[in-house]
Parts: sequence; C-alpha cells; structure tokens
Amino acid sequence: MSEGEALSCWLCERPFGTLIQWHHPVPKSKKGRGTVPVHPICHRAIHANFTNAELARIGDDAPTIRGHAKVEKFISWVASKPPDFHAPTPG
Repeated sequence: MSEGEALSCWLCERPFGTLIQWHHPVPKSKKGRGTVPVHPICHRAIHANFTNAELARIGDDAPTIRGHAKVEKFISWVASKPPDFHAPTPG
C-alpha cells in the first residue's frame, strides 16, 4: 500500500473509520496464519455464512466469499452505510 492510500475492508471494500478487526481467511484452527482487515459487521457476516471448514477450503479468495448469495446481499446493503456502522448480524 502506498503512502496516502486508504486501507479498505477485505470483504466490502469500503474504507475504515475507527474500527478494524483482523480476519483469518484460513481459520487459525485450520492452521491459518495470515490476516486481512475487515469491519466488525463484515467479520460477523463472514462467520454467519461460512463454517471454519468452508473458510479453510475457500482460503483468501475474496471474490468467492463475495459471490455467496447472502454475502452479496449483505455487501449491497452495507455499501451505503458509514464505515463504523453497527447492526445485529442474523446468524
């Protein structure tokens, strides 16, 4: 990332406000080590729609995660929200 370039969410690609969480695309329980920045609400959406086994198979393939029907709907909905927006995530 170059100087002045804003960090954006791995899932929804919106910029961050003050809240950033770090998601393991391959869960730690499945030997994942790398992390990516996500909004807290996006982090919950990922885990509400995928098991750790599914996430381990998908890995860091963000387009596959974004292509899931419920995640696509979530991303479309959250796109107009402010960066630190919070709402309950249906499980």
